[in-house]
Amino acid sequence: MNHHRKRRPQGNQGALVLLLLLGGVLLVVLIGIFSNSSLFSRSSTDSGSYSDTAVAEDTALPWDYRIVEGTVGDLIGSDMTVLPDNDLLPNDDNYATGDKIWTLQYMAAHMITNSNGRNDITLTGWKPIKSFKSEAAAKEDIDKLKVQLNSEVDLVGVYQTELDGKNRQFAILTLPSGNQIKQPIDEKRYEALKKAKKVNVILEEVHDFVNYDMAYAKFRGWAS
Repeated sequence: MNHHRKRRPQGNQGALVLLLLLGGVLLVVLIGIFSNSSLFSRSSTDSGSYSDTAVAEDTALPWDYRIVEGTVGDLIGSDMTVLPDNDLLPNDDNYATGDKIWTLQYMAAHMITNSNGRNDITLTGWKPIKSFKSEAAAKEDIDKLKVQLNSEVDLVGVYQTELDGKNRQFAILTLPSGNQIKQPIDEKRYEALKKAKKVNVILEEVHDFVNYDMAYAKFRGWAS
């Protein structure tokens, strides 16, 4: 009898160990399920936000140049201010306060293309990038950065609308950069372009002053 009483606790202990093992297995399974669910959730969210940011593409483009007459103001170290806007430029030509100069100024554009292929353009302010002793010297530079040429481009199509009893005609063109523009046209050109696939236009190529090979072409009129 005494021997039988000593063995009963060992049976209970075995059952307890088995129960603990089963509980541990169940806990591991539950942790795995919740971990997979959590990972799946994070993956979906990350994928969604990546998709949102990938939809809009921001491209910086050279947009325009101009020549502005100014006066040298304060000399600050090796730099100078240019009046009347107090723009700061390197004083490379050893100008003195009060000298008349001409500056080449630059404007850039940020073009954002959305998921529908529509281009939204935001223009920067004018920024002086170089100074000249004469207007003629400044024009030599700007003529290399802004180049007009005749080119053949794709004609997407023409269409006509009516407003207040008057007809209005438009042509849609694809420029070399790939973006499409809409231009009003008269009725004579509308009839001439109805079946056309290509048209001759005047383009202005605006080159980047740092990377000349990067240029943006803008419509400047009809070549014929």
